[in-house]
Amino acid sequence: QVQLVESGGGLVQAGGSLRLSCAASGRTFSGYPMGWFRQAPGKEREFVAHISWPGASTNYADSVKGRFTISRDDAKNTVYLQMNSLKPEDTAVYYCNAVRVGVGGTYEGVFASWGQGTQVTVSS
Repeated sequence: QVQLVESGGGLVQAGGSLRLSCAASGRTFSGYPMGWFRQAPGKEREFVAHISWPGASTNYADSVKGRFTISRDDAKNTVYLQMNSLKPEDTAVYYCNAVRVGVGGTYEGVFASWGQGTQVTVSS
């Protein structure tokens, strides 16, 4: 069974940057499109970014376009999310998962077992 471990979150001031990492054990990411999602307090988990396999194309939520960059290193079985120009509204727990396009064209996680996520807090 795959285990996803997110890391790299923290407290940062608005305008700052963070780089999140997602590592997997028990299964390789190779062959899977991968994505990042986030969940803010009191809100549902939402899509943030997607990268195809082997990484030729990316896709972002409008709210992060131009500020976040997703990348992958299949040799390390790791996916990254570089977050620049952070805003207080980016505050959330961030999760990664393999992704697929679900009903209605939305991205959804493939692996049923999500990781614990990593907390990102942006102060104003």
